[in-house]
Amino acid sequence: QDHVCSLPKVPFRGAPCSDAAGSQVPYATIMKQVNSSLSGVLWDEVQKAPFYEYKDSVGQLHQVWFDDPHSISLKAAYVKSRGLRGIGMWNGNSLDYSREAAAEQQTQAMWQALTP
Repeated sequence: QDHVCSLPKVPFRGAPCSDAAGSQVPYATIMKQVNSSLSGVLWDEVQKAPFYEYKDSVGQLHQVWFDDPHSISLKAAYVKSRGLRGIGMWNGNSLDYSREAAAEQQTQAMWQALTP
């Protein structure tokens, strides 16, 4: 409701919340799944990040948050404007390095977004 999903509380090394409640999804999967999702790409202005919602085969609602070239470029520009020393991606090997034209374009755009 109102694009708010609750995560189960999973203790993680004393922290009040954990990413153990979720899982990592390869960027290639995200780019294919977002087009058939319930919501299409949604944007969170506070996080400056895209997300989408879908239902799995048993009808359970899921929410997937990710970075795209636009969100990465905003973060890279912020780093540069503050004179910080650098920026990195969480997991660049989750990008789609297949020889498909769309995949090559998406991967190239993600890497280019790191350098404002």
